[in-house]
Amino acid sequence: MQTKGTKQICENRQARHEYFILERYEAGISLQRNEVKSIRQGHVNLKDAWCDISDAKD
Repeated sequence: MQTKGTKQICENRQARHEYFILERYEAGISLQRNEVKSIRQGHVNLKDAWCDISDAKD
């Protein structure tokens, strides 16, 4: 879900094709140097992406 002032840069369509999605989570990521440059150029690859959910307390 996008909110005002945000932009979706990529979607992993292959994951939705290969797996049955029970729940959906949205998260932010921290990018550095070359990663930011690649996204700005439109080169995003989520093929080997993964997510680890932990009980982080602020």
